[in-house]
Amino acid sequence: MTLTAQPAASAVTGIELHHYLGTLRHHATSVTVVTAPGPAGFTATTFTSVSLRPQLVSFCIDRDASSGPAVERARHVAVHVLAAEQEQLARTFATRGADRFADTRTWRQGPYGVPLLHGVLATLTCEIVERIPVGDHIVVIGRPVSAEHRPGEPLLYHMGAYTRLAH
Repeated sequence: MTLTAQPAASAVTGIELHHYLGTLRHHATSVTVVTAPGPAGFTATTFTSVSLRPQLVSFCIDRDASSGPAVERARHVAVHVLAAEQEQLARTFATRGADRFADTRTWRQGPYGVPLLHGVLATLTCEIVERIPVGDHIVVIGRPVSAEHRPGEPLLYHMGAYTRLAH
């Protein structure tokens, strides 16, 4: 019989969830909305640049998210960096069961059938190149195929609340 050494309990369980979440609340991040054909979309604070060569970005989606099936089927998505005045839009796309695309004045159909939101600071339309299941989320890697941006201030998320840059 061969015995395999087990990792220490702390290595298996990590830190307490409430302590982990409380610590992460100190990390300020931009607020994005990811949209996919359907239309479908969700608010994400996990958007980041991954690589310059090749150009790659990523975001994470909860495996149980209502937009999950649309993102799973999509070949293209759009990542929208929200402007400081778009807190209500962020809340709408973060609310389970909300009709996120009811107001047709807030979006238009873009290339590849991807909904594009009006008034955002920046939009990257991306071809999905990889989906990586990790824990209770899926990390989605995308290659930007088009980009738009305008001047303005971003909407931020910090300490569990939407906020703006302080001047």
